[in-house]
Amino acid sequence: MITTQEKAPVIAAHRQHATDCGSTEVQIAILTERINSLQAHFKAHKKDHAGRRGLLLMVSKRNRLLRYLAETRRADYSSLIKKLGLRK
Repeated sequence: MITTQEKAPVIAAHRQHATDCGSTEVQIAILTERINSLQAHFKAHKKDHAGRRGLLLMVSKRNRLLRYLAETRRADYSSLIKKLGLRK
């Protein structure tokens, strides 16, 4: 779980304008932050299969959003994956 205080700097770093809190870039950044925060949980709780299912749902949603961004705005997609360090 990511708190509002942890979410605010992520939104500020990836928003397009001053009141942006739900654009594709912001949604991808928030999902990436949630996915990264769950890594430690799954190292400690190896048999949490219900939580792992939720993680897989988040990863697939992020992939769908990334695919949409790549199809619509290729330059924004390239800069976002470099900023988040997703693809190598």
